[in-house]
Amino acid sequence: MQVADNELMELAERAWQGQLDLMFEHHPVNSPVSGGFEIVDGVLAHKGIAYAYAIDTGDGLVMLDAGLKTEVQRIYDAVRAWRPDDPVKLVLFSHHHVDHVFATSAFTAEASERGWPTPEVISHRLTMQHFDRYVTTAGWNTAINRRQFAIHAPNYFWPTGYRYPDTVYDRQLERKVGNLTFEFNYARGETDDHTWTWIPERKIIMPGDLFIWALPNAGNPQKVQRYISDWADALREMDSRGAELLIPGHGFPIVGAERVHQALTETAQLLDNIEDQVLVLMNQGLTQDEVYQQVKLPEELMQRPFLKPIYDDAHFLIRMIWRRYGGWWDGEYDTLLPASKPDLATTWVEMSGGIAVVVARAEAELDARPEIAAHLIEAAMHAAPDDAAVHAARAKIYRARSAVQTALMPRNIFNHAALSSDEGIRDLASRDLREQMAEKQSRR
Repeated sequence: MQVADNELMELAERAWQGQLDLMFEHHPVNSPVSGGFEIVDGVLAHKGIAYAYAIDTGDGLVMLDAGLKTEVQRIYDAVRAWRPDDPVKLVLFSHHHVDHVFATSAFTAEASERGWPTPEVISHRLTMQHFDRYVTTAGWNTAINRRQFAIHAPNYFWPTGYRYPDTVYDRQLERKVGNLTFEFNYARGETDDHTWTWIPERKIIMPGDLFIWALPNAGNPQKVQRYISDWADALREMDSRGAELLIPGHGFPIVGAERVHQALTETAQLLDNIEDQVLVLMNQGLTQDEVYQQVKLPEELMQRPFLKPIYDDAHFLIRMIWRRYGGWWDGEYDTLLPASKPDLATTWVEMSGGIAVVVARAEAELDARPEIAAHLIEAAMHAAPDDAAVHAARAKIYRARSAVQTALMPRNIFNHAALSSDEGIRDLASRDLREQMAEKQSRR
C-alpha cells in the first residue's frame, strides 16, 4: 500500500516508534496537527478533535464519521479542496458521540444547491435513542464535559440538534458504492451503538473509537455503560479481516498488516486481562473496594505507544466492569442507605477536633498520601462549604493531584475541582448550569 508523503503520515510513523509526546503535544484528542491529508490514494483523513474520512469510490464519496460542530466548515473545505466535484453519497456515523456526527449539514446544503441527491446517513439503530438521550440530558452532558475537558466557559452548552440517520441496521449492513464495498459491523464497546467498517477491496479497517491510540476509553467515570469484553471481541473480529490500513477514530493511521494485527490484538488482550481479573474477584463476593485494590494492571501492555493511559485511567475500567455485572452498590453496608455528605462530614470533622485540624492534616498528607488528602479536604468542604481556608487548601490539593496525572480525564476533573475552589464553591459546572436555568425561567 503506497503511503502518502505528508506531515500526518510522518507523525504516524514516529508515534509507532514511540518518538512522540502523546500525553500533551500530540494527544489523540488535542493535537496541533489539523486539516485534510490524503493518507493513501483515494483516502482523505480530516484531523480534528476526531477524524472524519472521505473515501473516493470512483463514483462519488463515502464519509466515515463527520466531526464536531465547530469543525463543519473545515471538513467541508478539506473535502472540496481534495475532490471539488464528487458528491458525497453516503455518510456513516460510527457512533453517536458529538465529535463524529455534524459535518453532514454542509454536504446536505451543497447537495440542495447543486441538484445532487441528499447524502444518505447510516448508523446503528441505537444511535437515534442516544441522540434523544442527549436532548433529554443536555444539562448533565454540559456539566460532565466541562469537567472532563476543563472547559471554564459559562456560556458553553451541550448541542441539542442532531442529524438522525436515514438508514439503520442491527448486526451487519453491506453497501456497494462505485468500485468499493463497505461492510458495516455492529459492536458494543465505548458505546452500545458502535459500527466498525471494513473495505475489502482496499483492506482498510475503520474502527471508530474502538481504537484511539490510547488505553481504550472504557471506564469514563461520568458516562453511560461501556462494554469491555464485547470491545475485545470486536477487535479480534476486525483482526480476522487481515487489514493493511487502520484508520482510527483518534490518533494516527496504522499502516501494514503486522502493525494492524499487533494494535488490535494487544488492545483486546489488555481489555480481557482487566475484565477477567475483576470477574474472578467479584465471584469471590468481594466488595468493590477490595476488587479495586487487588486488580493488577497489565503494565507491560500499557507501555505500548498506542495503549498508554493518556485519556482514560485504567483504574476506571475496574469500576465500569463492576457496574456492568454488579450494579451500583459497592458492597459496603453503610453506603446502601447513606447519610448525607454534609451530615457525615460534619460528624467526622467534629470528632477530629474541628475544621482547622482536618485542613492541616489534609495538607500534611498531600505528598505521601494524596488520596487521603483528597478525602479529608472533601469532608472539610462538605462540613464548611463557605470556609475560605478550606477552599484554599482544596484548590492546592486538587491542583497538585491534577499535575501528576498521566490521563487527561482525571487530570481535568481534578483541575475543575481546583478551579471551583478558587471561586469558593464545590463545582463550577453545576453552579453555572443552575444560574443558566434560573435566567431562562426568569425570561418566561
